[in-house]
Amino acid sequence: MRGLFYRKAAVVLFIAGPIALVYALGEAGLRFNATPSVPTGLYWISFDPAAEYVEFCPPEPFGTLSVQRGYRARLSGACADAGVPLLKPIVARSGDLVEVSARGISVNRVPVPNTAPKTLDTALRPLIAWPFGGYEVAPGTAWVASSYNSRSFDSRYFGPITEIAIRHRLRPIWTE
Repeated sequence: MRGLFYRKAAVVLFIAGPIALVYALGEAGLRFNATPSVPTGLYWISFDPAAEYVEFCPPEPFGTLSVQRGYRARLSGACADAGVPLLKPIVARSGDLVEVSARGISVNRVPVPNTAPKTLDTALRPLIAWPFGGYEVAPGTAWVASSYNSRSFDSRYFGPITEIAIRHRLRPIWTE
């Protein structure tokens, strides 16, 4: 009987431990990232408007699409579409010039590596790139894109995000 109690306790700790750790990190203003869109590691919530990374809810209908296709996990109460927020680098801010083409995103004529839009996702479903052309980043908006992952779901597909969509600005503390 005693052995059964310890096995059950071990299972509860094995399951609840990581959940409690993630909750505690969030309460402490930390985010752990294990996705390939930015370097793996710990990020600190910052109020600095110049922070390089942001956590945000993607605009509709792209938010719902990304949850339905499994690009983002479901998490009730996180974003309005019931998905977890995305964590991406900001590549363009108000006043910058963005060009979207089959080669990818360029900001102020400097190409952002690994941002060429794909026509199909990994499940061979069609992906539609943001309309090709030049854009001046409007006040109150930003473009986000991962140069770390050529398959990132970011502004190459959904265009600029609004400042209102940004939940947190983040600074790396420890990354690989």
